[in-house]
Amino acid sequence: MNAVSPAPTFAWQRALTTLTVVLLVLVGLYHETGLAMVSIWARSETFAHAFLVPPITLWLIWEKRHVLARQQPRPSLWLALPLAGLGFAWLLGEMAAVNAVTQLAFTCMLILAVPLVIGVPAARLIAFPLGFLLFAVPIGEFLLPKLMDWTAAATVFGLRASGIPVFQEGLHFVIPSGRWSVVEACSGVRYLIASLTVGTLFAYLNYRSTKRRLIFVGIAILVPLVANWIRAYMIVMLGHYSGNKIAVGVDHLIYGWVFFGIVIMIMFVIGMRWSEPSADLDMTVAPASANTSAATTGRLFAASLMFAAVVAAPHAVLWVLTSGATLPPPRLDPQTLATSGWQLAATPMSEWKPAFQNPSGEMNVTLTDGERRVGVYIGYYRQQNYERKLVSSSNVLVSGTDQHWAQVSQGFRTITLDGQAVNVRSGRLRSNVMTLLGQGDTQLVAWHWYWINGHVTTSDYVGKGWLAISRLMGRGDDSAGVVLYAPENQPGGAEAALQDFLTRGGSSIAAILANAKQQR
Repeated sequence: MNAVSPAPTFAWQRALTTLTVVLLVLVGLYHETGLAMVSIWARSETFAHAFLVPPITLWLIWEKRHVLARQQPRPSLWLALPLAGLGFAWLLGEMAAVNAVTQLAFTCMLILAVPLVIGVPAARLIAFPLGFLLFAVPIGEFLLPKLMDWTAAATVFGLRASGIPVFQEGLHFVIPSGRWSVVEACSGVRYLIASLTVGTLFAYLNYRSTKRRLIFVGIAILVPLVANWIRAYMIVMLGHYSGNKIAVGVDHLIYGWVFFGIVIMIMFVIGMRWSEPSADLDMTVAPASANTSAATTGRLFAASLMFAAVVAAPHAVLWVLTSGATLPPPRLDPQTLATSGWQLAATPMSEWKPAFQNPSGEMNVTLTDGERRVGVYIGYYRQQNYERKLVSSSNVLVSGTDQHWAQVSQGFRTITLDGQAVNVRSGRLRSNVMTLLGQGDTQLVAWHWYWINGHVTTSDYVGKGWLAISRLMGRGDDSAGVVLYAPENQPGGAEAALQDFLTRGGSSIAAILANAKQQR
């Protein structure tokens, strides 16, 4: 055991007082971002575990208090530069109304405030507890589409391997005993995030080597994925052989959590066999001199001023950019679309409409050139915020709660728009009822893309980037989601009708959007 000389108590008292003030300032300035995180924890079962993350972080730091006491707190002022970068990232996220960016930037600022005040050498001793705070950020739902695809594919594979005939359409499949669908609750994202959180904590507490920790974290990612596939397969099999009397409705979610709990417990029991004893963390630290203490006090004051200036700057810029007058809602003139032989139809071809939430202006019309029909939907967004924004996981062709329509396939397609080749998203929709309003069509083909202040894209990330840049440059945030759709059972098929409309009258869509943007 090495002899140690603990740092002077007053040095840590000043450092901790400064850190407390710094964190209070940060939380005060960014309280709306923090409250948005807490509201997600409260309403989403996927992120309910995040309520435990801050207390666990504090407990892990408290366990390191004796080791920290042997270090000299010395502010690392150079960290103000990456802190400024995080502030800019938060500003971009706020401009584009992206919760994941603002909340991640806020959490990283909380983490970076610690080494800024107490210094990198001291903060390195509590690197994991600080990093564990990242599990409080409610992020991960972007994995939903891919996880749902994997779950559907694994379930169908298991059913066919068991000799049960399956007809599959995307996330929907039919077996002799009934119809099943993979919805968001079946994706396994809840199991994955929960397993990764507790698995990472388990690895830190039970292993010393980085290799063993990384291996166990990898297992904590793989196990819930495979377990969810097995769970989904077992639920369908239970429903099939019970005549859909068990493992349906809420039951299958309860069975899923019980099964997941058993799997995770087995994973931990096995992982304990390779646990390693704690290392001796004693170290020798030279006592601080009076001059060192005085210098540290000066650096703490400088760190406080730099921190306050850096974290306040994004709010000042945001206030300048958003202090303008409220603009009127745009007017979208459907008559502009009646061109080159296409005319507005008296009745809509279908009762379906894209599930776009709270647009500033909206238009959904049907056009015909005789035998062929095409629908045009435009959802226009202006002065966007977290309640009204174009690029959102809530804005989809068909919502998960829609009882009448289902999206059975999705992909991308290259089309000709205003004489240029453009990649757009393509989706095939099927009606869950046998008749549609005024017609007998049961399948639609839809092409859709984003229009961001004149830029066309299908990428959520590019769209958010254009939106943030446009607002920062003072050009506003006028954006629109454009959806063209047509019934499959018409002369030449749906895609031929859609492309013909774009070839002959596609410029009318650009005219409507340009006219709406000029309305101030």
